[in-house]
Amino acid sequence: MAFKTKKEKEPEVELTEEELNLKIDDGFGEVSAPRKPKHFWPSAKRLLALLAPEKVMLSLVFGFVAVAVVLNVIAPKVLGMAMDVIFGGFVGARMPEGVSQEQMVEGLRAEGQNDLAEMIAGMELVPGTGIDFQRLGLIIAIVLAMYFVSNVFMWAQGYLLNKLVMRVVYNLRRDVENKLNRLPLNYFDTRQRGDVLSRVTNDVDNIQNALQQAFAQLVQSALTVIGIVIMMFVVSWQLALIALVALPLSAVAAGFIGVRSQKLFTRQWKATGSLNGQIEEAFSGHDLMKVFGREDDALKQYDEKNEDLFKASFGAQFVSGMIFPVMNFISYLAYVGIAVVGGLRVASGQMSLGDATAFIQYSREFTQPLGQIAGMANMLQSGVASAERTFELLDADEQETETADEHLPERTDGHVEFHNVSFSYSEETSLIEDLSFDADPGHTVAIVGPTGAGKTTLVNLVMRFYELDAGRITLDGVDVTALSRSELRSKVGMVLQDAWLFNGSIRENIRYGRLDATDEEVQKAAEATYVDRFVRALPAGYDTVIDDGGTNVSAGERQLVTIARAFLANPSLLILDEATSSVDTRTEVLVQKAMNALRSDRTSFVIAHRLSTIRDADTILVMEAGRIVEQGDHEELIAARGAYYRLYRSQFAGPAEDPDAVTDSIPVV
Repeated sequence: MAFKTKKEKEPEVELTEEELNLKIDDGFGEVSAPRKPKHFWPSAKRLLALLAPEKVMLSLVFGFVAVAVVLNVIAPKVLGMAMDVIFGGFVGARMPEGVSQEQMVEGLRAEGQNDLAEMIAGMELVPGTGIDFQRLGLIIAIVLAMYFVSNVFMWAQGYLLNKLVMRVVYNLRRDVENKLNRLPLNYFDTRQRGDVLSRVTNDVDNIQNALQQAFAQLVQSALTVIGIVIMMFVVSWQLALIALVALPLSAVAAGFIGVRSQKLFTRQWKATGSLNGQIEEAFSGHDLMKVFGREDDALKQYDEKNEDLFKASFGAQFVSGMIFPVMNFISYLAYVGIAVVGGLRVASGQMSLGDATAFIQYSREFTQPLGQIAGMANMLQSGVASAERTFELLDADEQETETADEHLPERTDGHVEFHNVSFSYSEETSLIEDLSFDADPGHTVAIVGPTGAGKTTLVNLVMRFYELDAGRITLDGVDVTALSRSELRSKVGMVLQDAWLFNGSIRENIRYGRLDATDEEVQKAAEATYVDRFVRALPAGYDTVIDDGGTNVSAGERQLVTIARAFLANPSLLILDEATSSVDTRTEVLVQKAMNALRSDRTSFVIAHRLSTIRDADTILVMEAGRIVEQGDHEELIAARGAYYRLYRSQFAGPAEDPDAVTDSIPVV
């Protein structure tokens, strides 16, 4: 066996200031401060491109919104006609019968009542005739019909938009999930778990909200503003100019207050993330906090962070709450000006009362969509920022393309060879160079050494979690890069140090190793790995539901279930990574027996700190400071009195004891 390595270490992760802020703000994806996109328009265009496959439905949505807005905008003008009918009938009823409107106007002018004459001249009335209720009823019916049809179209566009957005987000979630399965392991090693989770969950949800609410509301509000402006100029361009004076004033006020409120909201979300982190830490370390009597300290820290959140939240809400009162005050100034000038124009006969009423309604409705546009713009900006983060995930470099031009039989011998393998996590630091060794079929190869020596890297290379820089690894003579990753990994079973169980029954967790296994096969695997021994003591047996992470069973029981899972998979190659490091000595005996059953008749790689678990290994590789420094079986390495001997002595013998008697004092398991 020939080998040569250099010092190996885990890849260093350097986080930017923005990523550190995200870590504080996200709280593992639960709290997220609103972000601004770095490149708004490219990201916005790409976000809108997601809607491209839904062009027909999107056109219907725009059409329905346009119809609804047109009807809503025209309705006040039509309703003003009803006001003219009422007012004209009221005035006409008080005039003498048999006199025409023109005669009444001329008579009033002759008497010098020019203003009254102009007002009556601009009205629709018949002297001596009261309100035309038939015409009034028709106008009211038309207005009600317009509002009814408008709301029907708004409901229809909402239904279509929700269906459209849900379909787009469904496809986006599918693409993100597929992308995650194509990303290399180093992508997750170099990023915070909370940030990745936030991109997959919070950011996609934010995109959905932006498309559902902000996008549709912006379109509706923009069309409403345009329609109202057009109708105001149609009714009276003089009053329209007065109404539009409020626009720049409102914009200045909103911008001035908005900038300050945004800073305060950023403080609020940071304080929220900090408080959530404190709560999570307190609950996660609750037992430790009790042991050291730090409840008062934890409560003090909580009170301080809660106080910070209170002050930040109060300031943010107070300042942001000033926007609408200020804008309303400005709109009221315009409203007063419109009412005064409109009244004078009605009195002088330059404008009908109905038009004045319609214009006042337009002026009141004008500020509402403007406020909605301001609010939805922030939501849309946040949605585009989330889209940018999601697109960064979708654009990340994927695993190398598989050739998959070779195949292995269903059952292989499990002969693994390393041929001049070189690997490093980064170009700057070389880790493994020109490593070669054989793992014969059915043999157990143990890899030992201190923490950080790089033991796990070797088996990760076998699994193709990382790709080699040079050399090749073969399984039964076939280069692992010529196999698909799924086929390669189907030949390998792994039992990890962290025994993870899914939410479900014990039976389902064992069957995860081979989904088509029968209940009888599951039970046989459980019996062979000593799971059956503790399962039968449970009230529901194999149907006992394990919570997420398996916290309702002991660490040793969790590990036994994962060993049973690997046993059921019946792999040709087995990898055991510190499988007994988290269990007590008594449970270790059961786990060791289960692993011995699992290792029978298959090639095994065993990574272990407890050297008592690998005494019977056919080959032991000893790693120190990233290098393989020794290899051989247990007896050979003890006799050599090298690195393995020193490790063994540190675990099982005191420094004052006779080194020659070390092997006699070592327990045999």
